[in-house]
Amino acid sequence: MLLILTHENADFDAVASQLAVHKLYPQGVPLLSWRVNRNVEQFLTLFWDTLPFMRPSDWQRKRIDRVILVDTQALPSVRGLRPDRAEVQVIDHHGHSEESDESWSYHTKSFGATTTLLVEMLQENGLKPNATEATLLLLGIHEDTGSLVYDTTTANDAQAAAWLLEQGAQLSVVRRFLNIPLSKEQHHLFELLQDAAIWTRIEGQDIIFSAVKAPPDFDDEISAVAHRMRDTLMPTGMILLVELKHNHVQLVGRSSTDNVDISIVAREFGGGGHSRAAAATIMDRDLDEVATRINELLPMIVKPMTKVSKIMSYGLQTISANARVSAAAEQMQRFGHEGYPVIDPDSQQLVGLLTRRLVDRAMNHQLGELPVRQVMRAGRVFVHPSDSVERVQRLMIEEGWGQIPVVADGEKPTERTGLIGIVTRTDLINLLNEPETADSEANLRELMVTALPNAVWDIVQEIGGIAGQMELPLYFVGGLVRDLILGIVPKDLDMVVEGEAITLVRTLSKRFGGDIRSHAKFGTAKWLLNDDVWRRISSQASLEELPMTIDFVSARTEFYSRPTALPEVERGSIKLDLHRRDFSINTLAVRLDGAYLGQLLDFYGGLRDLDSGLIRVLHSLSFVDDPTRILRAVRLEQRLDFSLDPRTAELMAAALEMLDRVTGERVRNELEMCLGETKRIAIMSRLAEIGVLAQIHPGLTWHPQSHDYFYQADRVLADPLWIDALGDDSPIFVYFALLILPLSSTIQGEVMSRLKVRRTTRDDIESAQSLLAIVSNLSENVLPSQVVFALRFYSQRVQLVAAAAVGLDSEAGQSIDRYRREWRHVKTSLNGNDLLNMGLKRGPQVGIILDNLLSARLDGKLVDEPGEREFVQALIKSGEIILEE
Repeated sequence: MLLILTHENADFDAVASQLAVHKLYPQGVPLLSWRVNRNVEQFLTLFWDTLPFMRPSDWQRKRIDRVILVDTQALPSVRGLRPDRAEVQVIDHHGHSEESDESWSYHTKSFGATTTLLVEMLQENGLKPNATEATLLLLGIHEDTGSLVYDTTTANDAQAAAWLLEQGAQLSVVRRFLNIPLSKEQHHLFELLQDAAIWTRIEGQDIIFSAVKAPPDFDDEISAVAHRMRDTLMPTGMILLVELKHNHVQLVGRSSTDNVDISIVAREFGGGGHSRAAAATIMDRDLDEVATRINELLPMIVKPMTKVSKIMSYGLQTISANARVSAAAEQMQRFGHEGYPVIDPDSQQLVGLLTRRLVDRAMNHQLGELPVRQVMRAGRVFVHPSDSVERVQRLMIEEGWGQIPVVADGEKPTERTGLIGIVTRTDLINLLNEPETADSEANLRELMVTALPNAVWDIVQEIGGIAGQMELPLYFVGGLVRDLILGIVPKDLDMVVEGEAITLVRTLSKRFGGDIRSHAKFGTAKWLLNDDVWRRISSQASLEELPMTIDFVSARTEFYSRPTALPEVERGSIKLDLHRRDFSINTLAVRLDGAYLGQLLDFYGGLRDLDSGLIRVLHSLSFVDDPTRILRAVRLEQRLDFSLDPRTAELMAAALEMLDRVTGERVRNELEMCLGETKRIAIMSRLAEIGVLAQIHPGLTWHPQSHDYFYQADRVLADPLWIDALGDDSPIFVYFALLILPLSSTIQGEVMSRLKVRRTTRDDIESAQSLLAIVSNLSENVLPSQVVFALRFYSQRVQLVAAAAVGLDSEAGQSIDRYRREWRHVKTSLNGNDLLNMGLKRGPQVGIILDNLLSARLDGKLVDEPGEREFVQALIKSGEIILEE
């Protein structure tokens, strides 16, 4: 038979889950635990006749073939149940426990309540509860989610609750049984626990630990007391120990944050639960012994606090207290900052904060000439990198500062020495909204170890170690990080330094060798590696696979003085450096220096969009600032098989006309990058679909012929013989020509003029048009000599374009291919000097005769030198050749 079981001290989520499983499997028996919570017992007593539960006292020993275990992963003891002979299925809203049995099956999802998971199963199976059942199910969701306000609550919980209301669940009943008053005995225990409570602060988290002996006559549940303690004292974490009769100690734990994992303590004593709520029944150990062990465990249950250093932006701009408000307004508009720390120019001390709101109000009142000190918010509010994020949050609330300067540990808040960065409301909000991930730092480090060649990983660690010693934050950023996460091995190593990149590269060169190429104006440096450098760094170096340069750039920010203009660049923090990038998936960074190696920075939701497969711009004016991002968006969308975020697609369509203001060179460069992609056909089709090609020029279309040409070009360029025809040229020329060729001559010229195409490219495309007309008219029985004389005066890359256009499977294509492979190598035995020695007069006739000889050789009429001499002698005898007198 099938038995439906849950844990002892069952709450509404446990019992409601049993009910839901019974509706899914009516043949199963939902057997209640020996102990259920008092509010649950009261509900069951009132509605018992309409519910399918069985009391443990009514259970008769039977053979149990299958068990469905809900809201727990610990199998209770039941008469007749032999775990080794029963199939066990777990349905739970907690992840697999460390003691998971491999022979069991698990259906788990991280919802606020197990009931939610089962309600979804009911919906999938088309099963609806009656009003009483819906009310019990709703009680299960509300109790375990704190009426949908606990941090563990998901959208699924809210949707399930809404559906249950539609099925007739009664909120008045839910309120009644969720908020029952404490009994007299429970209230007495509550007072004892409250008096004995000891507050401990660990890693910025406030923990309550209270251990008491219950009154001799106490025989009630403790969980309701724990709820009252939590709601009254509002600690971050709470552990209650209550010694009951016969050396029986009951442990109840509650937590309001994932930073405090209560389940660690419960598991130590054989109990269960999850990080927010856990319990254990401890037998044969006295209260003092258990309390001593819990005090030892307390530091283990708290995750290290998040420090300001994790979310702050290094480097900051300040403004002088004597500066004019109008100058501050200009600076804010230029860089987009919402606030600036204000510095007294004489003492260099921090004296206040100037916000955009204060500046806007002053400007609206025509007070632009006032000094900043007269409108700023005065004060010296600051934090240190080692401070907790909780302190930042508290200061923002108490002081009303939305941007708080960060001062180096042990320093005073002066611009010259102390001020090193800033932390903003946005930083804090991003952290609070950051999805929980399992040890992202370790994962990124492990990912780099796996993805990077051994020698590259060695050099990353060496560079990161030196950067750490120099206190220079160092990062992989943008596309390199994106590709690493997607499993694509990077080809180039580019690093961003929060500080002086050139200083770091000089130190690396001094330590390991290798030349430097630097540009102080731009803060960039290129480290030129050689075999000796690699061997000094890594014994695993296989020099054929390794990059021979690494580019370093100082973190910078940029602003656009007007739409479509090239950005103006200034030094900035890593956060500002990432903010200037095009799409969220290109804003990820991995820190590489010292102890931070592997730390992932995701200020703008890049990881979320990477997981969702979305291309999303960072702000609504992104395409206005730089319309070429439209082509980049499509390129990435097709390369990664992602989708455009709906808002991004909307902004792109609105900004299309801005492409008219972009120079031809910049548009051409982006178009050529699209043509250089493997999925160039999909990209060009998409560019045409959303109107980009037509915006570049009304006559520029994605012609069906170009579609066929591109497929044929892929095949031609897969042949090493044809690749050689390009020499040092890029295959991009071939695809650009094939895009242009189907257009009319007039449109071709206008498109190439708009794109500022180079003269040589224009000439070759015109030549390709001419050659294509010739080869297309070659007859089926064309002679080799006709093919050679048609092609030989055209450049090799023009020949390649023609081959791609007609296709290698066509008669003309096969002829061109044979020319490339065979016929162009055919030579005559005789040369011009030989003909002059035979008495011919110098002049055009020598070339004509040599062409006749070549034609005869190609067509198989002549095969050797004697035959060629005989051919010439015959022409001499016939008088067709003029001899030297």
